Amino acid sequence: MALLTVDAALLRKMFLAGAKNLESKKEIINELNVFPVPDGDTGTNMTLTILSAVREVSQTQDESMKALAKAMSSGSLKGARGNSGVILSQLLRGFSKVIRDHDEITIPVAAESFAKAVDTAYNAVMKPKEGTILTVARAGAECAAELVGVSPDFEDFTTKIVERMQAALEYTPELLPVLKEAGVVDSGGQGLLEVMRGGLDCMLGKEVDYSFEEENADGEGKAEEKAEAEIRFGYRTEFFIHPTKEFTMADEAALKAYLSAMGDSVSCSSDEGIVRIGLSTNDPGFAIQKGISYGQLTNMKIENLRKKDTDKAEEAKSEEAAPAKDEPRKKFGFVAVSIGDGMNAIFRELGVDSLIEGGQTMNPSTEDMITAIDKVNADNVFILPNNKNIILAAEQAKRMVKDKAIFVIPTKTVPQGISAVIAFSAEATAKENSEAMTEALSYVKSGQVTYAVRDTSFEGREIHESDIMGISDAGIVAVGKDIDETTLEMIDTMVDDESGLLSIYFGSDVTEDAADALAAKFSEKYPLVDVEVHSGGQPIYYYVISVE
Repeated sequence: MALLTVDAALLRKMFLAGAKNLESKKEIINELNVFPVPDGDTGTNMTLTILSAVREVSQTQDESMKALAKAMSSGSLKGARGNSGVILSQLLRGFSKVIRDHDEITIPVAAESFAKAVDTAYNAVMKPKEGTILTVARAGAECAAELVGVSPDFEDFTTKIVERMQAALEYTPELLPVLKEAGVVDSGGQGLLEVMRGGLDCMLGKEVDYSFEEENADGEGKAEEKAEAEIRFGYRTEFFIHPTKEFTMADEAALKAYLSAMGDSVSCSSDEGIVRIGLSTNDPGFAIQKGISYGQLTNMKIENLRKKDTDKAEEAKSEEAAPAKDEPRKKFGFVAVSIGDGMNAIFRELGVDSLIEGGQTMNPSTEDMITAIDKVNADNVFILPNNKNIILAAEQAKRMVKDKAIFVIPTKTVPQGISAVIAFSAEATAKENSEAMTEALSYVKSGQVTYAVRDTSFEGREIHESDIMGISDAGIVAVGKDIDETTLEMIDTMVDDESGLLSIYFGSDVTEDAADALAAKFSEKYPLVDVEVHSGGQPIYYYVISVE
């Protein structure tokens, strides 16, 4: 029997099935990220975004189409993380704007809702780029429009849309050369296609498992609680290893012994070809490097346990000292995304009111941004995303906050964020400060040093798993085996005749002595450039570099 309309009950099941399919494929999607860095996260970001909507849909007692549309839209908007997650939330927002006014969805209404979804998503991005999730979404909407009055029922209609989106996804490498060189399709487009495929499977009557992994509000798995008053090992570190060769019982015993020597609460288990690792340690980088020696890593999570404890104490203290609600607001306030005790301390010293723990290793959500803004008792709040993949979430938070003037400074790195705050003047207006802080970004060059998690080719460079990479504003500019040599090679591409200051922020896996030695090597080569060394404390990235 032909399926001519979709009611709220069926759409709800299709949405949950789509979310489940995305969740089940998130690691495959993460692997499609072009940069071989240890925190490729498109699949994770899209999954956390849609799971936020799933929670709202699941908690909604009202079974009407209007209530379903509201839950899908508001849940995804609040939970949106990363560029791909924000675009997915905007697609759901546009789709919901149309369906909320209908008790049942017909094919013409569906086509209209797809068109609205694409328009909403394109309008949310300042400079839309083809060869991305937007291209795949537009292909689906164009196909839907063509099928109005032609397709006999929803099964045929949806099947053909998914086929068109698949074709568009396969063509993305022709639109983005960087995808073609890496031999992958767009990860965001793949994520969107998995949502559609899950919904189609449900429509076709295929059996779907609707259970989801338990996530907390931050999208992270539940960590072990510390019973000890003093935390001996500060970073809870978890990851999966996908071995490149047979992982034997002897390998498991040796790896567990190695990890036990550098921390506690160690778990090391192998199941169905995946080795699951968990431990609390003061040196997460060494654990990760050891894991890389066995194969590729996924599902990496590093949680600062001491920071979590400190934050709880500070939050309690803050609540005790919180100003009365009727206390006059100050004129200006700041929110910054940061990670690492040293980086956090620098922002606090510069007068940042509210810090959001996150960055490259975990993109905060739009709701995280809104919560941080709420804590700032100011008429004008400047947001420093400090990562290019967080700017869209900040912009989305700006649109959702109504009681304060929000200014998003498009900082893509922590050094840019620091320069932006330094450029602030209490005597200037909010608009003047926004312009000055944004202009300050052009005077700082940023670089960061990490390691590769897989073999790949990028912009003509052959990169092998475990290679050290220097990544500047221009992309991957240095690749080598030695951290110092690769860092200095990267800095060479950043320093010019106008450079006057080099700032070195060393990470949690680098000692201060090692950072000082690196600074000495640089000073010997560039005696006219001043050098500053700071403890950043950031995980995964050995160094973050700033040249001004």
